[in-house]
Amino acid sequence: MTLVILLSTMSFTVSMHYCEGELIDTAIFQKAHSCGMDMGDESTMKKNGCCDDKEIHIEGQDELTLPIADLNTDQEYLVISFVQSYIHLFQAVEYRNNTFSDYPPPTFIVRQIFKLDETYLI
Repeated sequence: MTLVILLSTMSFTVSMHYCEGELIDTAIFQKAHSCGMDMGDESTMKKNGCCDDKEIHIEGQDELTLPIADLNTDQEYLVISFVQSYIHLFQAVEYRNNTFSDYPPPTFIVRQIFKLDETYLI
């Protein structure tokens, strides 16, 4: 949860350098390295159209307030039921003794009953 909050509040810039339409370098938080084909000032580069730099700026969220007063009744019931079920999920369960330990298992059958009744499954 902390990682989600950290990433949603952080703003960063992705810088990309294209040379002849092909992606050469990508960088986050800093400017991308050029391909080394810079011939001089920017006015001659724009005429040639060889290299292109693009930046994508992703703005983070500034305020982290949860408007609880804006919840309707159904949403309140959902939050309450979720919290209650989550709390009861980790409660200790009582240990119950096995009641079958008081009763011994049946003794082994000494006679073969199917021979006594003379019934055979064919």
